[in-house]
Amino acid sequence: MAQPAPNCKGTTFEIKKAGNGGKAIAKGSNATVHATGVVKETGKKFWSTKDPGQQPFSYQAGVGGVIKGWDQGCLGMTVGEVRELVIPADEGYGANGFPAWGIPPGGTLNFTLECLEVQ
Repeated sequence: MAQPAPNCKGTTFEIKKAGNGGKAIAKGSNATVHATGVVKETGKKFWSTKDPGQQPFSYQAGVGGVIKGWDQGCLGMTVGEVRELVIPADEGYGANGFPAWGIPPGGTLNFTLECLEVQ
């Protein structure tokens, strides 16, 4: 069942696979994840770290280095956990979208994330 992401006004997450219960992604921690992003309205995949030539994505959590819905929706994940995030435009790429990636103006994002490492 989808739950609201902390500090968000529309982003939700659903745990698809439980993690190992170890160290969780928290504000300021460094997280490495596999990520697949799809535009909800069109079903078009715009990015996946599992595609040939791609690598897992690392970022500092909770400090605004990624879009808000992702940044907040990953908090609490542990290694091995898989979450599905649904991120409305105002917590994603906004009214302008991200045309270079095929994200339309006002596009809703559906991310599947797998936590690989937390430091």
